[in-house]
Amino acid sequence: MGSYQRPTSLPEALAALAAGPRIVLAGGTDYYPARVGRPLDDDLLDITAIRTLGGIAETEEGWRIGATATWSDLLAAPLPPLFDGLKAAAREVGGAQIQNAGTLAGNLCNASPAADGVPNLAALDATVHLASAAGERTLPVRSFVLGNRRTALRADEMVTAITVPRPARPARSAFLKLGARRYLVISIVMVAAVAEFDADGTIAAARVAVGACSAAAVRLPDLEAALAGHRPDPALVRPGHLAPIAPIDDVRATAAYRRDAALTLVRRAVEALA
Repeated sequence: MGSYQRPTSLPEALAALAAGPRIVLAGGTDYYPARVGRPLDDDLLDITAIRTLGGIAETEEGWRIGATATWSDLLAAPLPPLFDGLKAAAREVGGAQIQNAGTLAGNLCNASPAADGVPNLAALDATVHLASAAGERTLPVRSFVLGNRRTALRADEMVTAITVPRPARPARSAFLKLGARRYLVISIVMVAAVAEFDADGTIAAARVAVGACSAAAVRLPDLEAALAGHRPDPALVRPGHLAPIAPIDDVRATAAYRRDAALTLVRRAVEALA
């Protein structure tokens, strides 16, 4: 039988992790469904009582999303158009019960190739803040999620926050997701796009990420470079821009279908930025 701890402070939680590996539990929306019909014999560290890990706040540098901030917290937060894509993902990540319990940090740590938060956070240039009893470190989201169910998280570490930098110019974002139905579905393909705009309406900088088409969400650097200096135009998107993705055949779609759908969704996402 596993043990259960619910500390009320971060130092307590880090001391527990230093004493031995534990599964960090926040919303539990991935942990519990994966163990239906099985005994819960893991050593758990429930972080939901640590108040300093909650909330979404604006800072001088940008925005901080606490480790226990839920999808519902995100939807309720007064955030600029930069976050429209992430909020669109929040509305589709599951039903209201999942949105009320599931956390953005948990979505990252679960590291599913179809995790809706990952391409959005990659396109937002988000940073993951990690802590252990030995100290703290930060990693870009793209360096934190390493592949299917793999992250750079060490056994004695936990995520404390995700931060999004403030863009230098007015910015907005978009998110599109393709599944077998409209809601409550695992993605076949998803695309997140963020653009910063100059005063004349042209794109000063763009970041585009594709999810569910590789072991982890990937950015499209050649497309990002091609969009700079232009107004959002889907005609700028070429099939070659999707070279970084590596779709596979599975029960939801073939690799060929995913590649074709990804091209269509990327073009629609660029158009949505307009």
